[in-house]
Amino acid sequence: MADRTAEFRDDTAAMCEECVAFIRSIVSTADAEGVVVGLDGGLGSTVVATLAVEALGTDDVSGLVLPSSKIGSRSARDAEAVSDVLGIDSETVHLQQLLVQFGNLAPHTDLHGDPIVRENLVARLRMTMLYLSANATARLVAGTTTKSEFLLGSFAKHGDGAADLRPLGGLYRTEVERLADELEIPPFVTERPAAVGFYPGRSDSHDLEAPQSVIDAVLGRLIEENESPERIAATLEVDAGVVDRIVRRHEMTAHKRRHPPTPAG
Repeated sequence: MADRTAEFRDDTAAMCEECVAFIRSIVSTADAEGVVVGLDGGLGSTVVATLAVEALGTDDVSGLVLPSSKIGSRSARDAEAVSDVLGIDSETVHLQQLLVQFGNLAPHTDLHGDPIVRENLVARLRMTMLYLSANATARLVAGTTTKSEFLLGSFAKHGDGAADLRPLGGLYRTEVERLADELEIPPFVTERPAAVGFYPGRSDSHDLEAPQSVIDAVLGRLIEENESPERIAATLEVDAGVVDRIVRRHEMTAHKRRHPPTPAG
């Protein structure tokens, strides 16, 4: 079997230094007071918060924990634990009441019937809270999206895809996992499966029926090498159906990575 992780970066110390320098540069250029991170107890937000502390110090990093229902209670507890480990100020704000109000304001929209509608609303409410906090404290919103998530469209438009800076935007999830080892991220974070969106257990690896290393290897050859799906499948010794699913996901979510269309003139 082909090694699907060999081409990914393993110079974790250099990766850490680059991300830390990036955060410092963006915050300094913006003349901001620091960053706000939406903490969900997952790998991405924990790594971003840890890098931000390395770059700016604990006083200039704050976290928001934004559960929307009892389903997210474990994630909220993990997020609060991350805040304690890092020694940063954080606040937990429950969004359930806001969701109820939106349901009342939009009687023709069933927030319980369509999980995608609810999931996107939750993501946008969270980003609204993050920007409210950032604006009030003269800070920037640090996004937690990885390159893998960006290329697969695993984010909500104007939700978790919105940010002032994306420290992990140049790293595949596989590389972020390696970076987490360098940063000594707590096991209760690293041992959780990669999750995307509102519902527990949903992840790209689950939806695409492939391990994360395979997903990243396919994306790397598709984007960095501009290889055809057929060549990717043969080179990586991966089932062509798996490659096709990953490529289709990338193509179908292209609209999320583009600016809104505007008329010429």
